Amino acid sequence: MSLISLNASRCVRSLARESECNKCEVICPTGAIVVGDNPLPAINFSSCVGCGACDAVCPSEALSLDSFKPTEFFFEFVEDKDNLISCRKNVPCIAALSVEHIISLAVLKKEMVLDMGHCEGCSIAHKCKPQILKNHEEATYLLSAMENEAEVRLEDVCFENEESEEKESGRREFFSSITMGNVAKGKHAFEAEVKKATDELVEHTLEKADIALLKKKRVPERRKLFFTAIKRVSKPSNYHVVDATEVTFTSQKLLNEDSCTACQMCYRVCPSGALTSDIKNSKIDFDPFLCIKCSICHDVCEPDAITLSTSYNVKEFFEPSVQNLISFKVRRCDECNIIFSTNTNDKMCYRCKAEDEEARELWGIVGQ
Repeated sequence: MSLISLNASRCVRSLARESECNKCEVICPTGAIVVGDNPLPAINFSSCVGCGACDAVCPSEALSLDSFKPTEFFFEFVEDKDNLISCRKNVPCIAALSVEHIISLAVLKKEMVLDMGHCEGCSIAHKCKPQILKNHEEATYLLSAMENEAEVRLEDVCFENEESEEKESGRREFFSSITMGNVAKGKHAFEAEVKKATDELVEHTLEKADIALLKKKRVPERRKLFFTAIKRVSKPSNYHVVDATEVTFTSQKLLNEDSCTACQMCYRVCPSGALTSDIKNSKIDFDPFLCIKCSICHDVCEPDAITLSTSYNVKEFFEPSVQNLISFKVRRCDECNIIFSTNTNDKMCYRCKAEDEEARELWGIVGQ
């Protein structure tokens, strides 16, 4: 059985306590992942069945299985003459593949079959099957909008692998095979099995090494694969605009200039670098192709100045462009002499202005 692991430095919940992301908890079919009062998800490794669905829905790829790597599977499947994806053949569950993976594979393979024949009676189908159907619907919708003839079919193939019975032995056999002579050699595997046998929630915390990586902007592997695949197909005759609610992995954003306070939080916490500024912090730019729709910029924006557009232009898949959401005036604060950004005529920086207002309130001269 596979072991799931969490890379704390990649989890968007580690970037800000305001993050409301709990996609891994929602999709987990066994309740093995719990997002509680702590910033990071807790995992019951004993309850985890290794379906990989949490990895597929995680916007920043913070979760991963030790025995299934979507990127490795991607290249192997592209080279394979067969076009069947099945939980009994090459994936732990079809839900382990994101919409981006499905679209990328489809445009390269031209035809692809998702084997739904084993969903009936499957203990995790109540969560995973609806996700597979949803992913298929979204992928088909976007392929149509891209004017791509690739076809992704759902079929009850019921593929059976004759070698499946000869796969890794059970936990009891694993432990019985451990001797003093080979414990050191199998230390990693041993520790993994101990984790799987621990029937309790294991909480995660940010270590020093994780904290050092928090500011690093990362583009998920699945987005790189998506970009690589799209570059190899013909552009549509027309760039269609689709319903943004039908796109789960990226977005286009709007910004209310009157509400924005130039606090810099949105682009500082953006994990993929979709939101950026310049060295003077004189603007906010947005690259839709890099957006992973993790919503953390919305979660940290106190005045709710950033909103999602109701539409998405497929042109961003083929001709990515950086959009300027707002430009600021750069001034030097009259109080502390620090350079600050603003979209108003304020002569004091945000911090000094807040301190000034607090002082006026304490002195009873509010509004004077």
